[in-house]
Amino acid sequence: MKIELEGTLLKITPENDREKTELNQLWNIIIGCVNEGKKLVPVGAYIPNIKEVAVFNIE
Repeated sequence: MKIELEGTLLKITPENDREKTELNQLWNIIIGCVNEGKKLVPVGAYIPNIKEVAVFNIE
């Protein structure tokens, strides 16, 4: 998956069919959060080469 940051815009481009499906799921979750007044909140920390997963909670 290609991730780009341009100013305040975050661009995510899937690079295979699995990533297209996963991005669609993420898109629907984010739209649901906006519609329901919820937000994604980071949990813990993402540390390259140490903790290779970024975790978020929906509140």
